[in-house]
Amino acid sequence: MRRNNLNIVERAKAPTPKFFRIARNVGLILAAVGGTLLASPVAVPAIVVKVAGYLTVAGGVLSSVSQATVDEKELNLNQVVKKK
Repeated sequence: MRRNNLNIVERAKAPTPKFFRIARNVGLILAAVGGTLLASPVAVPAIVVKVAGYLTVAGGVLSSVSQATVDEKELNLNQVVKKK
C-alpha cells in the first residue's frame, strides 16, 4: 500500500529514514551556528556575517527537506498496526 498523497502535516509526523534524521540534525546545527554568529554582540568582519547568513539558510533548507522525507516501510507498518 503506497501513499504518495500525504499533506505537509502528515509528512512532518511520518517516520523519517535514518540518513535524513542525521541530515536534519546537521542542518539544525548549521542553522544554530549561523544564527549565533549573526547575533554575536561583538563586531565581526563582513565575510563572517555573509557566511553566517549562508549557513543559516542552508541549515534551514537542509532541515526542512530532511524532515519532509518519509520512510514508507515504517509508515506502512505503523498503519497496519493501528488498524488492528
